[in-house]
Amino acid sequence: MKVTWLGQAGLMFETGGKTILVDPYLSNSVAKIEPHNQRRVPVQEKFLKVKPDVILLTHCHLDHTDPETLQHYLNEESSVLVLASYNAWQTVRKLGGLKNNYTMFDRKTRWTEGELVFEAVYAAHSDDHAVGIVMYAEGKTFYITGDTLYNELVFADLPERIDYVFLPVNGRGNNMNMADGKTFCQRIGAKAIPLHCGLFDDLDLNDFAYVNKIVPEFFKEIKL
Repeated sequence: MKVTWLGQAGLMFETGGKTILVDPYLSNSVAKIEPHNQRRVPVQEKFLKVKPDVILLTHCHLDHTDPETLQHYLNEESSVLVLASYNAWQTVRKLGGLKNNYTMFDRKTRWTEGELVFEAVYAAHSDDHAVGIVMYAEGKTFYITGDTLYNELVFADLPERIDYVFLPVNGRGNNMNMADGKTFCQRIGAKAIPLHCGLFDDLDLNDFAYVNKIVPEFFKEIKL
C-alpha cells in the first residue's frame, strides 16, 4: 500500500495494482470564485497524468469535486469507476465518457471492486449528501472522513476497528478543528493523518495534538 497526499483533502492510494484517487484538487479553481483562497502550493503536474482505476468523491464542494482537475482523468477514452455522493455524482457524470462508470455513492452504500471494498458513511457537512468513505484493503481498514464536524451520527456508521483515519482539522467551512479532531481520533482509536491545512491557510498540521498521528507533506508518500 502506498498513499500520497495531494494537498487539501486529496489522496492517492496504490494497492493491488490499482490506483485510487480521493477528492483530488489540482487546479486553482476555487480562487476564481473566492480570490482569497489562492492555492499556496503549486500543483505537481505529474499527478495530472495519473491513470486512476477508481475515483472517490465525498461531496460537491469545488476543492473536492473539481471539474478542472477531473477532466484530466475522465474522458471518452478512460474507463474509471467513479463513486460519488449524490451532489458530486450530479456534477461529475456531466464530464462525459461512456466507458466511465459513474455510480451514486450515498450513505450506507457498499461497492466491491476486486479485493477492495468501499462503504459510504455519514458526514456532518454543509453538503447535505456528503459522505465519509471506509475502504477495506490489504487486511486493513482505512477511514476517509471527508469534510465533517464532530457529530454523534458519524460514529453510528463506523466499523468497530479502524486502522487509519484521514480527517480535516482546519476548523473552518464546517470541518472539525484540531481540538475536536483530537477527541474524534481518541474515540475511534486509529492512527490519524490530519488534512485540509496549508493550501489556503497558514495552519501547521504539526500543531495537531493527537499523539498517534502521521503528519503528511504535500505530494509525498505518507509512511503508514
